[in-house]
Amino acid sequence: MLLNKVVRNNRGKLLGIFVFIIMPVFVVLSSLSTPACALYRNNFAEFRTSGDRFQIQRDGVWQDFLIKGINMGMAKPGAFPGDAAITKEEYLRWFRLIADMNANSIRVFTLHPPAFYEALYIHNTTSDRPLYLFQGVWINENAVNRYLNAFAPAIMDEFIGEIKRVIDALHGNLTLSPRPGHAHGVFNRDVSPFVAGYILGIELHIGFVFETNRRNPGSRYFEGEFIYTKGASPMEAWLARMANIAISHKQSRYNTQRPVSWINWVTTDPLTHTNEPFRFNARQWRHTRLSNFEDGVSINTENIRATENFWAGLFASYHVYPYYPKFMSFQPEYISFVDHRGEINPFKAYLLALKAHHSVPLVIAEFGLPSSRGMSQENKVTGLNQGFLTEEQQGKYVSRMFEDIVSAGGAGGIIFVWQDEWFKTVWNTRAYDLPHRRPLWPNFQASEQSFGLLTFDPGADGPAAQVDGDISEWSEDRLLSDTGETRLYAASDEKFFYLMIQDRRGIEGRKYVIGIDSVEGHGNLSFRDLGVEFERAMNFAIVIDGRYNSAVLVDPYYDVFYRQYSLLGMIPRDGDDGVKNTGRFNPIRLLLHGGFTLPLTREVIPLKYYETGRLRHGNSNPASDDFDSLADFFMNTGNNSIEIRIPWQLLNVADPSSLTVIGDLFARNYFYINPTRTAGFSLELHSIDYENPGWRGCWWGRRLRVVRKLGAGKYVWERWENPGYRERLKRSYYIIKETFGRF
Repeated sequence: MLLNKVVRNNRGKLLGIFVFIIMPVFVVLSSLSTPACALYRNNFAEFRTSGDRFQIQRDGVWQDFLIKGINMGMAKPGAFPGDAAITKEEYLRWFRLIADMNANSIRVFTLHPPAFYEALYIHNTTSDRPLYLFQGVWINENAVNRYLNAFAPAIMDEFIGEIKRVIDALHGNLTLSPRPGHAHGVFNRDVSPFVAGYILGIELHIGFVFETNRRNPGSRYFEGEFIYTKGASPMEAWLARMANIAISHKQSRYNTQRPVSWINWVTTDPLTHTNEPFRFNARQWRHTRLSNFEDGVSINTENIRATENFWAGLFASYHVYPYYPKFMSFQPEYISFVDHRGEINPFKAYLLALKAHHSVPLVIAEFGLPSSRGMSQENKVTGLNQGFLTEEQQGKYVSRMFEDIVSAGGAGGIIFVWQDEWFKTVWNTRAYDLPHRRPLWPNFQASEQSFGLLTFDPGADGPAAQVDGDISEWSEDRLLSDTGETRLYAASDEKFFYLMIQDRRGIEGRKYVIGIDSVEGHGNLSFRDLGVEFERAMNFAIVIDGRYNSAVLVDPYYDVFYRQYSLLGMIPRDGDDGVKNTGRFNPIRLLLHGGFTLPLTREVIPLKYYETGRLRHGNSNPASDDFDSLADFFMNTGNNSIEIRIPWQLLNVADPSSLTVIGDLFARNYFYINPTRTAGFSLELHSIDYENPGWRGCWWGRRLRVVRKLGAGKYVWERWENPGYRERLKRSYYIIKETFGRF
């Protein structure tokens, strides 16, 4: 009775004890048998290097680990990387797609926002396809270029602080206040069990390495608890010191280790390339302070060694691309190397030389190719170029490069990059846009923007049109002119300006000319060679002359290629230099390289460019079996239509989101794009037909050229601050998925 009374009187207290103490313990204990916790335990891993292999340990067993990775940046459409705008939901969705691609690793260049690590934790504790992290630590590029000395306190102190912050963040032990251009927030998720290694630094340009060595001759040696040097340069000794700090901080604070490396690239590799035309020259560097030198100053991480205390080990990591630097197309032993496929393969020849140099695992931490329309570098031997590749070519060639990495004895490769990056620029288109507006629109002419396996098609509901022969999207509100026989339509989105011609007379055998006036004050009133007269001065002429001879052409007065490189003396001045209304139209060109001389043979290689204004016939619809991601126009004789899409920059649009175009190029005596607000595009459509007048004509039996104006109209688009887009996996994604699945 007494016991029952006690129980009744204390029932509330006992219930509280159960709810607040016993139940949580029960939940935790029961969770140990749940699938999520089992996945967490299975995905927990240790990493080390062993000989020339990367290794992973699960349940006490060490196994070789072939790195099949992808790099991931911090940007998405509408934002710069420093905006840290990618959400946890987006990261999580991307991780699932990456894992489904049979990748096992992700590399990031710098500390991402907490959302990244939250998503990584969720993915790896709920998926049977974990993704292991190679974490980068960024060096302030502005400080690098300002001080040109790694030992400068402004560089070294900041970098040491960043190393410690990154390690603390990955252990869920950091809160960062907002800093411009940096991730911030509360990092309270411990993802350290999923970290495969640390890759320190950035691509260091040759001038910085040279000056660091020159200014610090007494700093050639370093001996730490975990890292020491032997025969090192001051730059290498500095790298050793930074690695020792990273290892020491992780060991002392968290009692754990991970493999460590440093970013190196072909420009500062430890090899010698005797036929590199832009080999570093110290005297020239001191005079010009230009950073576009190659070779001649090396970072040799073989001079950096691990002590017995660092059991996780060192590895070598390089960024290697098949088109850069120039010796990839000219070094004799590379361009004569025949690979296992029986093909000339400078990329693999280089990898074999790099592998032979290193005693530690070799990881190619960046390699890839862009599926852009614009091209900025080429390998004249293989065609593995920086740009003007379809999505299928991108996937095929990148897969071959990964196969080369593995067959050369590498420990794996990390593809550059997961998502297309609208904020990026490249050297041969950089001068033609507005830098602060780049993330607001995709520039298909800038090769750096299209390295991703995930792209962002324009428009929240998809592109404004597809050049695929289906004209159902061309509604009446897009109609500019209608003569009864011929109709001209126009539309636009974040990426392209679109046109559609429908000619009831038939399109086969006819030539069409569309004049575009985008900025007042100059232009041609005629196209002399074709006998076309315009009612207003036109800056551009789009000529549709069958499937294989069509192009966008530009008024010489408005030709940015001519103006820029004639001012630099790289191409000769035209006789009509600065003259308006010449009646001529130039091909639109992009520079691939200036002239140079090969050191070994003294052969002079002239300046090279290509005609980027040439239009490619094909089907742009990704849903089509004959999809061609580089397609510019499509002719459909079934419905007598011609659909055209033109990248904005091809029409000298500096920023479509603010209706800004390139202005008068001759307004100043140096190259300046003179940004100008456009009132829209004024268009005229003309056709050129060849007719036989019959026996009554005086030219019986001969064809006469007949030029007809078929319509005119004005097109104005709306400004935007928040671009619309839709994610789409490129064709290359599925090719890489198959390749990774074979390894």
